[in-house]
Amino acid sequence: MTAPKTKPGLLFDGADWDFNSLKATYDAIEDIAINEMGLDVYPNQIEVITSEQMLDAYSSIGMPLMYHHWSFGKRFVRDDAMYRKGYQGLAYEIVINSNPCISYVMEENTIGMQTLVMAHAAFGHNHFFKNNYLFKQWTDAEGILDYLQFAKRYIAKCEDRFGFDAVERILDAAHALMDHGVNRYSHPEKPNLAVELERERERAKYEDETYNDLWRTLPQSDDGPEDLDDQNRRQRQEQRRAQFGLPEENLLYFLEKNAPALQAWEREILRIVRNIGQYFYPQKQTKVMNEGCACYVHYHIMNRLYDKGLISEGAIMEFIDSHSKVVFQPEYDDRRYSGFNPYALGFAMMQDIHRICVLPTEEDKKWFPDIAGNNDPFATLREAWAHYRDESFILQFLSPKVMRDMRMFMIDDRSSSPHLEVGAIHDDNGYRNVRRALARMHDLSVREPDLQVVDVDLRGNRQLYIAHTQHDGIRLDKAEAELTLGYIGQLWGYGVTLQAIDNDTGEILSETHYTPEDLVSA
Repeated sequence: MTAPKTKPGLLFDGADWDFNSLKATYDAIEDIAINEMGLDVYPNQIEVITSEQMLDAYSSIGMPLMYHHWSFGKRFVRDDAMYRKGYQGLAYEIVINSNPCISYVMEENTIGMQTLVMAHAAFGHNHFFKNNYLFKQWTDAEGILDYLQFAKRYIAKCEDRFGFDAVERILDAAHALMDHGVNRYSHPEKPNLAVELERERERAKYEDETYNDLWRTLPQSDDGPEDLDDQNRRQRQEQRRAQFGLPEENLLYFLEKNAPALQAWEREILRIVRNIGQYFYPQKQTKVMNEGCACYVHYHIMNRLYDKGLISEGAIMEFIDSHSKVVFQPEYDDRRYSGFNPYALGFAMMQDIHRICVLPTEEDKKWFPDIAGNNDPFATLREAWAHYRDESFILQFLSPKVMRDMRMFMIDDRSSSPHLEVGAIHDDNGYRNVRRALARMHDLSVREPDLQVVDVDLRGNRQLYIAHTQHDGIRLDKAEAELTLGYIGQLWGYGVTLQAIDNDTGEILSETHYTPEDLVSA
């Protein structure tokens, strides 16, 4: 690539770039990020890739190493067709939560765009990954790439030994249940490559001893459930629940450890899928904060580069155009509206916190007495990025000004009422109600179904019981529930019962059954 000509004092001039100009630009960004903003990041690894490689990274959920599955190819074909026809664009970058932090940038980007995405990904997202408490507690940036290499190799080996169709059957079920294969409340052990390799060797030598012991030592008494009084029945149910550690929120974990019919290699695949699902779990809880942090960082860095005379008017105009599109919030009656844009909401809140720290109003001093006027916005934001997730961040830092600017209010839509009611407007009580309602919308325990294994019939037909706790009267979609039961039953090998339970009363509202015969016919 021919080196672009650059005017004196500028890092670059025009759209072209080479690796020397890219390195000089990276160094200038790093100086602002580290020395002015106080960011703390993993070492960076910038990978320049083509648009087709970017599409490939899309298809494999953004990971540089991934096993093969038909869903990845399906996603690639769909996105590729949409991109070629001009119906959708591509992300400017993809960033991996690893150490070193890997940022993919497209070679088709201009140097101005490369500057933006390096600031956004290599420093904004990177700092958030390294410092937010959820990522520190739940993910292993040091070992994720090694673990993905192990997973890819292990599944390829299983395909060779047991057949592609057999492996695909397990992966299909595991992927369908991935959202229900995470620990939401207890902290699981982080995957360790040495431990995984040792487990692979052990499982290659022996059958799953937990499974054999579990089902071989079932009580053989002739007393059936009908012969027990209520007290003994409850006592035995509690013993079963204690034996299996029930209730269990992590469906894939329960099936991996206890499904009677699974072979050792099938259990290992379940473990791989749930470990990958756990890796992505913090990202689902911090979308607003993570993107808001990255947008705030790139916005500040790009403006500082311009203020220091390192980029031209043309470059800053290109940046403003791209940035405005990213943080654009469609109106509620716009065809593009699909709720609050997390980039827009996150960036607005980060900018607002900066303003409150530097130029607070009397309203700010009333609502945020601990940070208003402290004149240290970077430290305040770093503290927030480290210790909150979306739900708590919104509950703590969403200000009346942002609510007014984004025209937020609350509608009560009750199924028992024929009318909609405006539940909160722009007054003190209204602001608090809007803030609570918006925070609740970002609470995964509200957004995702609460499914837990609650019992298993050891003495009868080994029926597995799954409870769905209904909140606010929201029920599962019938077709989706039956599909989910089918995948659970496929892995369990016996019948499954899904119970809908009212959160307030504990009453069983309905039951959906899936039998082994249904599984065969499905």
